[in-house]
Amino acid sequence: MSLEQKRALISPKHKKMSIVKQCELLEIARSSHYYKPRGESTLNQMLMKAIDRKYLLHPFTGVAKMTDYLKLDLGYMVNVKRVRRLYHLMALETIYRKPKLTKSNPSHYKQPYLLRNLDITHPNHVWAADITYIPMYRGFMYMFAIIDVYSRKILGWSISNSMSVEWCRDVLESTVKKCGSPEIFNTDQGVQFTSNKFQDELKKHGIRASMDGKGRALDNIFIERFWRTLKWEYIYLNPANGGIDLLQGVRTYMQFYNEERRHDSIGKVTPEEKYNIMKQVS
Repeated sequence: MSLEQKRALISPKHKKMSIVKQCELLEIARSSHYYKPRGESTLNQMLMKAIDRKYLLHPFTGVAKMTDYLKLDLGYMVNVKRVRRLYHLMALETIYRKPKLTKSNPSHYKQPYLLRNLDITHPNHVWAADITYIPMYRGFMYMFAIIDVYSRKILGWSISNSMSVEWCRDVLESTVKKCGSPEIFNTDQGVQFTSNKFQDELKKHGIRASMDGKGRALDNIFIERFWRTLKWEYIYLNPANGGIDLLQGVRTYMQFYNEERRHDSIGKVTPEEKYNIMKQVS
């Protein structure tokens, strides 16, 4: 049973069993059940939506240039300090190399980038994953997704109000149970992915870890393209009125994306067809 199916079984109004106990019985993190949107001021939410749209089109836009864009083009009275905080809150990083201003956590893993010049030839050869900010009518959430790079199929995904290591690890674990293990798993250098817990989960399944170069979002281009597709084709057109509304809407879109939307880059077939046909052949 997938993580999504387990969550669907939880009843907040159960008379004899608390949500904590239900999560324990289903073996899922309690944090993965709650869909309370993150809270920010109305102005910050407007700024984040504007930043998200601009960043998707121009991921090289740094904090200073984004501040100028918000002030001079859109008329918002903001400073660099506020925009930098929102970048951090949205887990955004511009795609250029910057001076090393902070020390890495020595207990965390940093892995080499394994996809350069790699010929990806079959399903479950390479998976890639990332977290993105999802705006709603009020508030915002985060989405984590795992894509099979060969077929472009989204194999696993989840929505949460926080970017915890446990959340990402749980989605990885449930996706491996459902689809088998990939040979390589590529992410950025976010603290969720460099953590011992996440790296240990990869090792448990014999998966080789690959990581983008620092500040090089285009190293993980396939999941970045998916975020752009999801947001322009669904999220921006259908602002969710709460977490459950968001979950149900994204679930419907994901079925369309995987099973109906044909991709030019994979021979004008759907990700589902590409993944399943080639997996049977191999």
